[in-house]
Amino acid sequence: MGIAALILTSFAVVGTGLVAVTHSGTKDIIAAANRAALEASLNRLVPAERYDNHVIDDRIEVVAPEWLGTDQPVAVYRARRDGQPVALFATPTAPDGYSGPIQLLVGVYADGTLAGVRVLAHKETPGLGDAIDEKRSSWILAFAGRSLTDPTPEKWKVKKDGGVFDQFTGATITPRAVVKATHKFLEYVQTHHEQLFAPAVGAKTAGQSSRP
Repeated sequence: MGIAALILTSFAVVGTGLVAVTHSGTKDIIAAANRAALEASLNRLVPAERYDNHVIDDRIEVVAPEWLGTDQPVAVYRARRDGQPVALFATPTAPDGYSGPIQLLVGVYADGTLAGVRVLAHKETPGLGDAIDEKRSSWILAFAGRSLTDPTPEKWKVKKDGGVFDQFTGATITPRAVVKATHKFLEYVQTHHEQLFAPAVGAKTAGQSSRP
């Protein structure tokens, strides 16, 4: 092998090693950034001072398409204080948005009261259905403090359907889908409260999960 070939081979080996090292380092940085972003999102619904556990590690996965709007596993994160349930968070889907599924982040206190709802992803029409996004309007903030009894079940609808929640001019389908999905998630939490808040096995080990 000539000197030129040896030099090229050496560069290739070194380059491959650098790419591998860079990828490994970047992967860890991305994972840490994603974790921090998730914690920040959860803490916008339930302040961090209200719980004392590692909420992201206190996690299970559930499959309940009739309540959660998807047949894929959904992660549920549990907040506790002194071992007692405080709240849980999950990302149910409103499958019947105007332009497709709407992914939500919902926080529910242990007493069944909504800590809040946020929209994580949607494809709704700009200027109409996208008012579900907190960046576009304050509509989504109206869920905080609500529960299965406030309003009563027959009022868990948009005003056009006889309920208490506002709709958008020219875009009733979108808020209707979010209201329906939020209500169904509250029903799921009430029905499975004991399993959802059961102590997680190895809760402080990131990535471990179970299914109630």
